[in-house]
Amino acid sequence: MKSSAVCGLLVPSILLLLTACNDKSPPSTSSTVSTVITEEAPITTDAWLGRWNGPEGTFIDISGGDGSYTINIADLDGPKQFKGKSNGSEIVFERNEATETIQASNGADTGMKWLAEKSECLKVRLGEGWCRD
Repeated sequence: MKSSAVCGLLVPSILLLLTACNDKSPPSTSSTVSTVITEEAPITTDAWLGRWNGPEGTFIDISGGDGSYTINIADLDGPKQFKGKSNGSEIVFERNEATETIQASNGADTGMKWLAEKSECLKVRLGEGWCRD
């Protein structure tokens, strides 16, 4: 065999071995795939569904759920209906062209002496509140 033929076979073989040793591809990562199942946090304002009573026959009745509500408020002028949406720990709704919020409260924080001893209440503002009986 001629030396040029040996070199013709030897040089490509050496180059092939050298390129195999210099492979710059990143090391493989684990092939294990883990599935993370996340549960959505419950909407806290959904616990407020139902009727809450105030003094002198007033009440708020919240229906719906999943963060979208129909709100019936009966005050001394009669019942009125509004649409509301959960906003974290509040329900936001429009009344008389103003944005209002319903918040969790206790009786004393409603500012209403008839509710002062109650512990599970909702209020829109001081002087407008309702409690669970």
